[in-house]
Amino acid sequence: MSHYQNNPALNNLTLGKKTAYHDQYDATLLQAVPRSLNRDPLAIHAKALPFHGADIWTMYELSWLNQRGVPQVAIGSVSVDANSENLIESKSFKLYLNSFNQTRFETWENVRSALQNDLSHCANGQVSVTLHKLAHFSHQPIQPLLGECIDEQEIDIDNYEFNRDYLANCTQQQVVDETLVSHLLKSNCLITNQPDWGSVQIHYRGPKIDREALLRYLVSFRHHNEFHEQCVERIFTDIMQLCKPEKLSVYARYTRRGGLDINPWRSNEEFKPELGRLSRQ
Repeated sequence: MSHYQNNPALNNLTLGKKTAYHDQYDATLLQAVPRSLNRDPLAIHAKALPFHGADIWTMYELSWLNQRGVPQVAIGSVSVDANSENLIESKSFKLYLNSFNQTRFETWENVRSALQNDLSHCANGQVSVTLHKLAHFSHQPIQPLLGECIDEQEIDIDNYEFNRDYLANCTQQQVVDETLVSHLLKSNCLITNQPDWGSVQIHYRGPKIDREALLRYLVSFRHHNEFHEQCVERIFTDIMQLCKPEKLSVYARYTRRGGLDINPWRSNEEFKPELGRLSRQ
């Protein structure tokens, strides 16, 4: 459990509360969560971030009406810069998207522009939005995360409480440049305790990390309560501090909820995330 779970900044969130659904456009439905809530305890300072990155969202349930009242549907991609002041709370994002359902827009660009402006305002930072016609996705294959999977190790695990100490003294003198993948990442919503299922890709250059220790560390998130974006930043920070790689990129792709999936990445190197859907997305 995160020590800031009862922070006053979270008191007004609709998350975990019974809410009404609006079908007329309403940007005020969006709610922000200050990134400082988890960054301050990790000694991550906004003016000197140890990484760059983004929170990549996919909007699968986006619809509105054109000027003649005919429903339009799209799949949207959103990239929220990790340098933004706030992350966007996912339930409020879903409620906000629902408010487009019975609203008439003149053009697709009007919809894209409204989304980008509203999300940028909520995040207080740079946000980009792209809308895709369904045909664009009809030929998109399911793609695996590139890297060596560490999940099939013959080990016993009996601890599911978060423990960063698994990464302490877990490196060898050998310097490697490798990419490791696990599909066993599971954490829980900070407010509702609902499970969040994800896959994580870790690329690093530095002292070789013991794979058993890394897997135990990732599995220890199983009873941990934090938002997706916060978990990725915690993984990045713990590996940097305890394993001391020269270069590091952490990229997680989570399963969707409420028609949205969240795919955060953080890196201190030149890194371009793979944007293909995984089998669970």
